Amino acid sequence: MNSVERTVSCFKEGFSCSQALLSTYGVQFGLSREMALKVSSVFGGGMGVMGETCGAVTGAFMVIGLQYGKIRVEDELTKEKAYSLVKEFVDEFKFRNGSIICKELLGCDVSTSEGMKLAEENKLFTTLCPKFVQDAAEIIEQILE
Repeated sequence: MNSVERTVSCFKEGFSCSQALLSTYGVQFGLSREMALKVSSVFGGGMGVMGETCGAVTGAFMVIGLQYGKIRVEDELTKEKAYSLVKEFVDEFKFRNGSIICKELLGCDVSTSEGMKLAEENKLFTTLCPKFVQDAAEIIEQILE
């Protein structure tokens, strides 16, 4: 099973979209799976189930940070590289899906009880979200090359 498949499988096991991304890719940067799951646990459902930035996107941002993140104050080139890759990721994710905003991707606002009920009744977390997780993982694969 490759990294993209492992990411989707992790999501389908019941972890959030952000957890699936960071726990799969974080280990190659020395982050334990347990720590990755903890750190990313609050980003699901569009950042704490607020319907904002998709958790697959925020998980991918964390992976980009692990690979290209700035660790010295004076290292502006590294920061510019990381920001450029985040923009590249967003452009491709939007090209594939039209948005990076959870409530726009799902077509309902999961931050409300009505929206969450609609998402659950229409099985959006099992029909739509695996594609977003897969797309994010595929884009991360390209960026990490």
